[in-house]
Amino acid sequence: MSEKIVIYQKPTCSKCRSTLTLLNESGKEFESINYYETPLTGEQLRELVQKLNLPVRDILRKDEPAARELENASDEVIIQAMINNPDLMQRPIVVRGDQAKLCRPPENVLELLQSD
Repeated sequence: MSEKIVIYQKPTCSKCRSTLTLLNESGKEFESINYYETPLTGEQLRELVQKLNLPVRDILRKDEPAARELENASDEVIIQAMINNPDLMQRPIVVRGDQAKLCRPPENVLELLQSD
């Protein structure tokens, strides 16, 4: 059974474009969501974090200036900050069923594609 594949991405991001190329080359159907045009809700972001199986802090783009203010923040404050400022979220994130991968590097997506 093949589960729906969804990529959360930003079109101007080189890692996102590379991951999209790998998805296209796989021949598998997928949905692409530009989370700048279609912002994530708190519930969606919490679900992504759970599927990634990573601490919220690992999804935070620490090189963003706004991230410095979140050094001692709780997970919930960080999630709210990422919702309000999508630049704070690492990208791209690819979801397949109950699994997700942060595709940095883009080749991480291959692990999800092989699970048929």
